[in-house]
Amino acid sequence: MSTQFIELNGVPAFAVVPLVEWNALLARLEDLQDIADARAEREAETFPAEFADRLLAGESPLRVWRDHRGLTLQALAEACGVTRQMLSMIEHGKAKPSADLLGKLAGVLGCDMDDLHD
Repeated sequence: MSTQFIELNGVPAFAVVPLVEWNALLARLEDLQDIADARAEREAETFPAEFADRLLAGESPLRVWRDHRGLTLQALAEACGVTRQMLSMIEHGKAKPSADLLGKLAGVLGCDMDDLHD
């Protein structure tokens, strides 16, 4: 690579690269970014169609997430410090969780709080 350096006050401040080499560098950086994006996407969590179907059918997001994570009402309740009955009421739309409880549920279920809203 043929690079020319320009100094300011005796310190390298700029690098001048021929346009052909600059374009080649940009193309290579774009390829590397595409590879990084593909790797990140491959590591992202995916969900089965049944998960989406249940949410689209209007089922309680809390129940869908709980089932997806393989947790019983009792196990989730214990992890969040509430009763099984309270979670059952939330799942059946008879109670609304506080913001604090919603945060705990999201933390245990590994999702965002917004994912648990009806």
